[in-house]
Amino acid sequence: MVAEGILAGRLRPGERMPSSRKLAAHLGVSRITVSMAYADLVADDYLSARGRSGYFVSMDAPQPQDFPASAAPQTDTVDWARALGHRPGGLLGNGPGGETVEAATIGLGMGKPRNWRDYRFPFVYGQADPTLFDQANWRGCTMLALGQKDFHSLTDDQFEEDDPGLVEYIARHTLPRRGILARPEEILVTMGAQNALWIAAQLLLNQRRTAAIEEPGYPGLRRILNQARSRMLRVPVGVQGLDPATLPTELDVLFCTPSHHCPTGATMPLAQREELLALAGERGFLIVEDDYEFEIAGPRPPLPALKSLDREGRVIHVGSFSKSLFPGLRLGFLVGSAPFIREARALRATVLRHPPGLVQRAASYFLSQGHYDAQLRRMARAFQTRRQVMLAAVEAEGLCVAGEIGAGGSSLWMRAPAGVDSTALALALRDDSVLIEPGAPFHAEADAPQNYYRIAYSSIASDRIPEGITRISARIRAAERG
Repeated sequence: MVAEGILAGRLRPGERMPSSRKLAAHLGVSRITVSMAYADLVADDYLSARGRSGYFVSMDAPQPQDFPASAAPQTDTVDWARALGHRPGGLLGNGPGGETVEAATIGLGMGKPRNWRDYRFPFVYGQADPTLFDQANWRGCTMLALGQKDFHSLTDDQFEEDDPGLVEYIARHTLPRRGILARPEEILVTMGAQNALWIAAQLLLNQRRTAAIEEPGYPGLRRILNQARSRMLRVPVGVQGLDPATLPTELDVLFCTPSHHCPTGATMPLAQREELLALAGERGFLIVEDDYEFEIAGPRPPLPALKSLDREGRVIHVGSFSKSLFPGLRLGFLVGSAPFIREARALRATVLRHPPGLVQRAASYFLSQGHYDAQLRRMARAFQTRRQVMLAAVEAEGLCVAGEIGAGGSSLWMRAPAGVDSTALALALRDDSVLIEPGAPFHAEADAPQNYYRIAYSSIASDRIPEGITRISARIRAAERG
């Protein structure tokens, strides 16, 4: 209140402030509260203390602007449909009748409203569960990163460089678990996997090149490739992931998720991975491997990453800590040949220089001190229990799992009976305090089926899963009758 009064010009430099006792009585708050506020205002040079005379508005206090703020309403006369060179937020999915629908209407926000935590049965994907996250140790690592010892990592412009401790952990711990050996100059820290995919697409594609993506697949990747304006071909994904035999003959870059396909959960077998690499060498195309959710273990150990099997430098590996820690962290990484990473670093520098130093250093401490490994084990145990509960509830209600059951991860890819539109189903379920993700955004085909949906167990307690599945089943039966 005091700061706003000074900035608005109601309180002038040199003006005496009420005593802490009088202001506390006037506002109905504790005198200690006013004294603490006055002390903060003195520290920030809004007020000055003059011995026993009291507090005064500082002569060096920020001055109000000498021009009035415009109160006149603004009328936007720009035709933005013509003014925009391209529209990254354009058309994303298909509506119930096959018509294209704006991303804001049917996109990922369809399954994740801002107040998703207010729903009793949030089967939403990719959100952090506070009951599983090690908040105490994360807070300690953040405080450690804020200390005097690491002041430079917090405040300095690192230009194009990344936190050496974080890069070392990725090189010595994260990548060897995937069978990958990489030098620091072959690693780039990114603002999550999304940023990594964008960098790869910008460097590898143009209007004359052809990219292949999985169908169904990650909607965010499709939007990235639309911005690259390259030719885009879709490759169907089966029960064992992408089949190399179905790849088009003319291809420059393949984007795929062999370890845990988004959204079906399918895992590409080892023989199929080797066949894909042999085909890439024969035809001369590159592969961008999104190592999606490999760390969220299933009943079987993960297969080696494509990058670990690559002997020609054709695979660019994308990883992320956003799902295994928390999505707001926005930390991922790119791994590739040194010439590619050098250009990727230069491109990143033109947009954001580097991810925030404080975030990188805090994550480096959290990872290197063993908290991350403990977090993964805790999540794996909880997710395994929730998965078993969900599968039992799904079977009891007669619902159909369309994706992989035994591949781990944190979600199930489901299929409703033909004729049931999952977008309408998701909207109806909100009235039952249930959140699911409709499948339409994962499909790019105009005639794609509309009855697929995804339910995740990463953000819902085991004891709530059965009732939530029962409510989904009831709505599906009602949709069939209707």
